[in-house]
Formats: sequence, structure tokens, C-alpha cells
Amino acid sequence: MSQALHRTGILLVNLGTPDAPEPAAVRRYLREFLSDPRVIDINPVGRWLLLNLVILPFRPKRSAAAYEKIWTEAGSPLLTHSLALVDALRERIPACPIELGMRYGSPSIESGLTRLRERSCDQIVVVPLYPHYASSSTGSSVEKVYRTAAKLWNTPYITIVPPFYEHPAFISAFTEVARAKLESLAPDHVLFSFHGLPERQVIASADPKLCVVQPDCCEQLVDGNRNCYRAQCFATARALARALDLGPDHGVERRWSISFQSRLGRTPWIKPYTDEVVPALAQRGVRRLAVMCPAFVADCLETIEEIGMRAREDFTAAGGETLELIPSLNSTPAWVVAVEKMITEQLPRPRSA
Repeated sequence: MSQALHRTGILLVNLGTPDAPEPAAVRRYLREFLSDPRVIDINPVGRWLLLNLVILPFRPKRSAAAYEKIWTEAGSPLLTHSLALVDALRERIPACPIELGMRYGSPSIESGLTRLRERSCDQIVVVPLYPHYASSSTGSSVEKVYRTAAKLWNTPYITIVPPFYEHPAFISAFTEVARAKLESLAPDHVLFSFHGLPERQVIASADPKLCVVQPDCCEQLVDGNRNCYRAQCFATARALARALDLGPDHGVERRWSISFQSRLGRTPWIKPYTDEVVPALAQRGVRRLAVMCPAFVADCLETIEEIGMRAREDFTAAGGETLELIPSLNSTPAWVVAVEKMITEQLPRPRSA
């Protein structure tokens, strides 16, 4: 007696973007984003007051102006790059329907799952497009997928691609994208700038004794920090530095360093801070600085505007000559192949006869 094969679909998930570079659209996006208790992890009353009395009255206008600087005719770079990645993967994996879902904004995770179910997909491989685990990104997205899938009458079987911060295909793809730019620029220094997180969120994901007692705890991955966002970022930087032949990890000859960007509010975030490191490098004598942002697999506000514009201005104002933003993976052929490999590793294996 034959058994019907399950149909597998693929859902790529990224954080999201406003629908337009306008204050009203940005306000809608920020309201959804910052209402998430995994993002602003304080008591609900405090979160409501912070969001409605401090952030939403002022930040949407400033953020809309920043989005306006990076917006293209096709729309938000994050969205256009993500859709291009989906299109490229559809050509390489034609047997599997593939959709995109944003944790906040459109297209939503709900709409992506619905379209896959409409195509009779009862097994779904979810690809959170975040190299490193954080509760506010990967955790929130995975929770949303599970909650949404649980509401469907025929609940699909879900497989999650784990964080890929050290996956050889991810490192190889970023190396291929960066190498030509680095050879052309011949930088004095390479800065790996990762998105920041509040310190309390990082400590919550690791052994608190390890985080508090050992200041160099992120220099290697051990059982106590294996799920720590900061330690995973350090692992990515080390792997990329080796692949790009950037020299030793320590000492006066070290030509690369690590920092964390995009901090918000007055609470301590993980250090060192990118907006402090960049001018300090110029003041130290670095003239040509290359910045890679390996926490982002698609160029977005945080890479194009925050690093490619603001950080560049800070660097030259402090005496530097040029700051070059190394493009993200976007939908480059190397990244398409890498994502295909990570998906294929999670696809159900055919049963032997």
C-alpha cells in the first residue's frame, strides 16, 4: 500500500520594514515592533508608557527621515533584497513552494504560512534570517511562527533552521562578497559591527556567572555561553577574520576588531559601541576603514544609513580618510547557494524502500 508523500514548503523570515518612508507608516511599524515583550522586556505598564509617551511621539519622524535616505524606487532595500532571495531560491528548489514572512510589517508571517498551506504544504522549513540567536529576533520570530501555525486547523509540522553564525556556507558567502572590496580598498583596519542588545538580555541567555565574572567570556564558545548572542558574534568575527586572512586575534598587529551598533535608550548595551569605536580608530591613526555588518544578511537602515552614512561622517570628522561599508549578502549567488544548503540540510530525507 502506497503512502502519500508530505509536501514541504519553505518560509524565510526577517525582521521587517515600514511600508513607506513616512512618519505614519514608521509609527505603525514601530508600534508593532516595540510592543513585543521580547524586544522591550520590561513590565507591560512600563513598556506602554515608554512606547506611547517617549518613543512614538518623536521617533517616527526622525526614523522616517532616515528611511527616506535609503529608500529606492523598488521600495525598502530590506524587502527588495529579501524578495530577490526568495525568487532566486525558487529557481534552485522548484519542488518546494517558498514564501517570505516578516516578523513585523508586510508580508507577514501569517500570510506566508497561509500561502504555503494553500499549496498543501504540511511540512514547513522555517529559515530565520538572523545568523545569531537573540530572543528579540530569532526567539520572537520562532514564537510567532509556532503561535500562528497552532491556529490552523491542519497544523503543519515545523522545522527551524538554527542560527548559522559559524556555518561554513554562511562564512564562505560573506567572505566571497567581502574579499574583492577589501582587496580594492586595502584598509588599515576592518571593523565587524554587529547589532547591539541590552546587556540584561545577553546575560539572560548565558551562564550569569560566566558573564559577570569573566570579562573575556566571549573569546571562545563553551557550554555556558553557547546560546549567548555576543559570544556567537565573536565566533563569526573570528571565522571571517581567518577566512579573509586578516591576521592575528590579539596583539599590536591585530588589524580587525568588534563593536556593537544601534543602541537605544539609557540602559547598558553590550560593548564596545560602534559609534565610539569608529572615531577612536580615526584618532588612533586609521585612515582607511572597512566595516562589515555580519549580523545582517540584507542591507537595510542599520547598514546603509547608520554605517554607510552616519558612521562615515563620524570617521572623517575625526580625521579618517575613508570608511567603506562592505555590502551585505543580499541575494548574491554565493548567499543563495548558502541558504539552499542550509535548507537542504533540514529537508525530510526520503524513506528507504
